[in-house]
Amino acid sequence: MRKDVGVDGDAQRIGQIAWLLFLKIFDDTEQEAEMMDKNYKSAIPNRFRWSSWAVGQKAETGDELIQFINNEMFPKLKELKATKDNHRAIVVRSVFEDAYNYMKSGTLLRQVVNKVNEIDFNSSQDRHTLGDLYEKILKDLQSAGNAGEFYTPRAVTKFMAEMVDPKVNEKIMDPACGTGGFLVCAIEHMREQKYIKTAAQERKLKDRIIGYEKKQLPHLLCTTNMMIHGIPSPENINHDNTLERSYMTGWKPSDRVDVILTNPPFGGMEKDGVENNFPAEFKTRETADLFLTLIIRILKNEGRAAVVLPDGTLFGEGIKTRIKKRLLEECNLHTIVRLPNSVFAPYTSIKTNILFFEKGKPTKKIWYYEHQLPEGQKAYNKTRPMRPEEMEACKKWWGNIETRRGRKETEQAWCVDVKEIIENNYNLDIKNPHVGEQVSHDSVQLLQQYEKQQNEIADLRNQLKGVLQEALGNKV
Repeated sequence: MRKDVGVDGDAQRIGQIAWLLFLKIFDDTEQEAEMMDKNYKSAIPNRFRWSSWAVGQKAETGDELIQFINNEMFPKLKELKATKDNHRAIVVRSVFEDAYNYMKSGTLLRQVVNKVNEIDFNSSQDRHTLGDLYEKILKDLQSAGNAGEFYTPRAVTKFMAEMVDPKVNEKIMDPACGTGGFLVCAIEHMREQKYIKTAAQERKLKDRIIGYEKKQLPHLLCTTNMMIHGIPSPENINHDNTLERSYMTGWKPSDRVDVILTNPPFGGMEKDGVENNFPAEFKTRETADLFLTLIIRILKNEGRAAVVLPDGTLFGEGIKTRIKKRLLEECNLHTIVRLPNSVFAPYTSIKTNILFFEKGKPTKKIWYYEHQLPEGQKAYNKTRPMRPEEMEACKKWWGNIETRRGRKETEQAWCVDVKEIIENNYNLDIKNPHVGEQVSHDSVQLLQQYEKQQNEIADLRNQLKGVLQEALGNKV
């Protein structure tokens, strides 16, 4: 692909690989379905199925291949209509509606197609290898977007899925699913725990795993990711923006879910008008605030959530205070795991937290756990990222998965009564009481402190100006 003049950069390369893999895997799953059911009807017209145009010595190449891909196949797949017997067409259409073939050379494209064609998705060994490779591609190539979007480390997604412990009969959602890391971990967790015991339960997974992603490339990557991980028809991976639905009327009771696992984009702003979908008390364009508000809304009673949020959500005031008040009143925010500020390096150095909560009962006390860097390591980075085994200490401290019994205060863990939080104007940014005051030399933290102090100085200046104006008869 690097030899092709039409492909510019890793984002386009991964997009190109993704739609090719999608068609190959989709065709392999359809061939398997045809063997199991003689009445099975393909979701794609035969001329555009992978096995029809990508396989064989007489398969097209050069200009003929480019002409076929750009002028025949892509237009047809973008307009596929779903019928009662062809509901999988929805998946194909949503994947291709904004997809694009970047390659200009039909000869080079044929070489890529031939390489992809060597994969046998119905081979368990090939499928396992492809899953590992796909995970590495996502990790290595997905770069930060301009709206706070980046790859969530597997150590974090796996830990969150294990602590929330989704069951096979529950609806599991990521309302900003990106490439599907949380949903994959939920699926893998249920399989590892032997919650999925029958072929019928495996088939029902496609109805239980729900994702929403507004951008085309992550949606394509997520849909392909689901297929690689055993969801042959990921109809509930929606190419849609959950924030554009009406908060009050856009979510029916049947849309409510049992489990939410997510790392919503933060630090970015939604487009004008999106905030109008929310009640006046929660109107904002800050994505993290909108998503937290939405998550509280769409969780079922007794539903469980694990959400990655920035420090700003914990100590922020104004609208953030009202959202936290709603959270503590409607949900039991039982645990906050505080992460080091380099977990998402190099994409961002913002300090983050994992909030675990259950809907239906108000918060009485909050346990905090401070995850520490490995001994001798000053920060995480691309060559030394967070590893899943580093979360073992927190899992051991957690206690019983469901009841959380057995927890004790340690140098890394402490408990706070909700009354203290409320008295402090719903400030959830509670520092570790077992650690003395530390001087930070981190540039990001220092800039944040500087900005906060400047705002306080400006407020004092305005107050003083008001007092002087009063005293001098508004002559100042």
